[in-house]
Amino acid sequence: MSTDLWQRGCEQLASELPEQQFNTWIRPLPVADISDAGAAGLVAQVRVQNRFKLDWIRSQYAQRIEKILTELAGMPVRLDLALAPREQAPLGRPQPANAPVRASALLNEQAINPATSVRPAFNAQGFAPGSVPGNGATGPRIMPGPGYHLPPAANIHKLNTALTFDNLVPGRANQMARTAALHVAGAPGVMYNPLFIYGGVGLGKTHLIHAVGNALLKDRPDARVLYLHAEQFISDVVKNYQRKTFDELKAKYHNLDLLLIDDVQFFAGKDRTQEEFFNAFEALLAKRAHIIMTSDTYPKGLVDIDERLTSRFDAGLTVAIEPPELEMRVAILMRKALAEGTEMPEDVAFFVAKNVRANVRELEGALRKVLAYSRFSHKDINIGLAREALKDLLSIQNRQIGVENIQKTVADFYKIKIADMYSKKRPASIAKPRQIAMYLAKEMTQKSLPEIGELFGGRDHTTVLHAVRKIGGDRQKDSELNQQLHVLEQTLKG
Repeated sequence: MSTDLWQRGCEQLASELPEQQFNTWIRPLPVADISDAGAAGLVAQVRVQNRFKLDWIRSQYAQRIEKILTELAGMPVRLDLALAPREQAPLGRPQPANAPVRASALLNEQAINPATSVRPAFNAQGFAPGSVPGNGATGPRIMPGPGYHLPPAANIHKLNTALTFDNLVPGRANQMARTAALHVAGAPGVMYNPLFIYGGVGLGKTHLIHAVGNALLKDRPDARVLYLHAEQFISDVVKNYQRKTFDELKAKYHNLDLLLIDDVQFFAGKDRTQEEFFNAFEALLAKRAHIIMTSDTYPKGLVDIDERLTSRFDAGLTVAIEPPELEMRVAILMRKALAEGTEMPEDVAFFVAKNVRANVRELEGALRKVLAYSRFSHKDINIGLAREALKDLLSIQNRQIGVENIQKTVADFYKIKIADMYSKKRPASIAKPRQIAMYLAKEMTQKSLPEIGELFGGRDHTTVLHAVRKIGGDRQKDSELNQQLHVLEQTLKG
C-alpha cells in the first residue's frame, strides 16, 4: 500500500515539475512509510537526509505532495517530514572511491600502511610541527605521494562561522543568488555548478558563499570545504612553482567537495595561475565537487582571463547581487542594530536607508556612527541625532551627486551630448541613456519625479516614472545593462 501510493504520487509529481527539480529534490527521497491515523486518515512519514533539503521540500513541495497523495488515496494524507538519523559506517565497510576521508579513516590507514601515512603528524591545530600559521603556512605541510590525504576538513576550511543564511537579510536584491546558494548547500554537485555570483563591493557576495560552506559543514562535518580569496590561490601557485611542488598544490585543491573563491577577477593577466585554476576546476567538476566563485563583473566582462576559463565560469549559473532596495536597507539596519543590543526606531532606519544607498558595508558604517554618537552623547536615537552623526557623509553625498552630475556622467559614458538629455530627440541611442539618467536621478538623489522631469527639458513626471520602472525592470533581466549601471553608480559615488 505505502510503496504503491508513494510511487503513484511521485509519478504524478514528476509530470508536473520540471525534470531537473524533480530529479534534485523528489527522486532521491526514500519511499514514504504510510500508516493509518484512524479518523485523521493516513500519515506519510518521509525521512530527509539533511536539514536544507528538509526545509526546502517543506516550503516548496510539501503542500502539493499532500494534495496529490490525498487525491490518490481518497482520504486525507498528512505528510510528516523529519531528518533521517545519521548512520555510522562500521569499521571495514567499503567506501566509494570519491568519498570524503574521515579523520578516523586517516588514523586507521596510518596504522595499517605507514607508506601512505601523512607525514609528519598534525598537532591539535592541524599544523605540522615546525610550520607556523600566519608565516606563509596555509595548512599542514605534507609528503606528496599516491596515498596522500588532506587533514580533517575542520582544520582547513577558513570559513567565517558567523556568516550564515540565518543572519543574511533576504530581499529582492539578493533573492536569486540566495535561492541558488540554498540549492547548492542542500544538494552540492547537483545543480548550478559552477555558481558564479557577481556584483559591486559590499553587497554580500562573501557572506553568501561563507553561508553555503557553513551550511554544508553543519550538515556534513566531514565535507572538505575551502574558502579563499583569489590572491591566496595566486600566492599558492607562486610558492609551489618556486618549490616545484605542484603535487602539493593539486592535493590541496583537487580533493575538495566545495571550493569557495572570492574575486576571481584578480586572476587577470596571470597565465600560470589561470592554467592551474583551470586544472583544479576540471578536476573538481569531474568528481562532482561544487565550485562557487564571486567577481565584481559577470564572466564575459572579465578582462585578461583565458576564454577557456570564462566559458566555464558561465557554464553553470551566473547570478547578480544588486545594491539593496530601500526596504531591504531598512531591515538590515534594524537587524544589525538589534545585534548590537540597541533598538533602532523605524523612522530613523528609513532616514539612514534613504541617505545611504551604495551597499551593505556603507550601511554598517553609518549604523556604527549613529550608535556611537548616541552612546557618547547619552542621547536617544532619533532623526535629529542621526542627521548630526552623519552630517559629514550627507554633506559629501549632497555635494557630489546631483542631477546635472548624473546627466554629464551618463552622457560621457554613452558618448552623447549633454544637450541630448533635455532634447526631444527619440532615437534609441539617445532615448535609452536619457532613461538611464532619469532612473539614476530617482535612485541617487532626493529629487521628486516632477523635479527630475523639469531638469530633463520640462518632461512630465509620468515620463520619468515610466523610465524608472523600465530601467529598473530591465536591469533585473539584462546582465550587460546591470553591469553598466553598476559602473555608473560607482563612478558617481566615487
